[in-house]
Amino acid sequence: MNSNPFLGVVFHWLGGLASGSFYVPYRGVKKWSWEVYWLVGGFFSWILAPWILASINTNDLLAVLGEAPAKSILWAYFWGTMWGLGGLTFGLTMRYLGLSLGMGVALGYCAAFGTLMPPIFHGEFVDKVLGTSSGQVILLGVGICLLGIAIAGLAGRSKEREMTEEQKKETIKEFNFTKGILVATFSGVMSASFAYGLDAATPIAEISLRHGTTALWSGLPKLCVVLLGGFTTNFIWCVILNVKNRSGYQYFSSTLRKDDPNAGNGTVNPRVPMLNNYFFSALAGVTWYFQFFFYTMGESQMGEYKFSSWTIHMASIIIFSSLWGIALHEWRGSSVSTKTKLAIGLGTLVVSTLVVGYGNYLGVAPH
Repeated sequence: MNSNPFLGVVFHWLGGLASGSFYVPYRGVKKWSWEVYWLVGGFFSWILAPWILASINTNDLLAVLGEAPAKSILWAYFWGTMWGLGGLTFGLTMRYLGLSLGMGVALGYCAAFGTLMPPIFHGEFVDKVLGTSSGQVILLGVGICLLGIAIAGLAGRSKEREMTEEQKKETIKEFNFTKGILVATFSGVMSASFAYGLDAATPIAEISLRHGTTALWSGLPKLCVVLLGGFTTNFIWCVILNVKNRSGYQYFSSTLRKDDPNAGNGTVNPRVPMLNNYFFSALAGVTWYFQFFFYTMGESQMGEYKFSSWTIHMASIIIFSSLWGIALHEWRGSSVSTKTKLAIGLGTLVVSTLVVGYGNYLGVAPH
């Protein structure tokens, strides 16, 4: 198959747009507890969307999964469950830090670990990355990405110092910088497990190709396994919270109990917009899934250096989530200096994706 790394970059940008946007539909959910709308959205993103789209675009999906080595299936599932822990706390990161700063910090850790660990684990880092001109350019792109993330993080820190407590609460109701940084660190490190899961599931994509699946769609069966692991972790935690918070009834009730924290102080049982809640949760879930739908398409175009896809993906997510943060007025009240830092950070991230794409181009171009 002829690879086209710059087309791969475009696919990764589309995936970043999807990931950077998925949390926005959740703003339309009213009077539901976090664990309720998170699980509803997750059912669409981790179960329905991956299996439906893989079934449509993969030849003999069940046969492909049936032929996959048990070791590959188990490790892909395991890393999916570990990623699930990061995903759970990722939602908390958004609640405490907002879209711009939250994604910047968490994805900084995620980019570093998720990009570099697979080639190190396979013993390819020295020969394949440090020992080739294409690998060195890709490594430069990774460094530029981390620099861009750091600059964006500085902009977020500067914004936090400049805003009053009232301004912070107005745009991010549960803003807590210290708690948010701690949660974002854990979330970022654990979220990198998704990259390990995709790497472990590589034999599944190879079997899919042998069954005649188009190369562009060959990575979709991998998502079915990794996301099943993520669903397991999230399902268990959300059910625990359903029991602890007595929120399980919200899935089926159009009114809230008077003692429900979401009900406020009214004496009448509040009505719940059930159709709207399910719609926006489903929209958020499907939007989230499309980040990896496009990710696997982009990965298929990156040639030998597929691990670099993770850097482009992370950079793209931060770019688009920051743009959403601007649109949602999270940076309102910030100084020109702070906004300039953000602009420089985002520009640096755009450059990093192009540098990584060029490094991959060098790897597939005729010598």
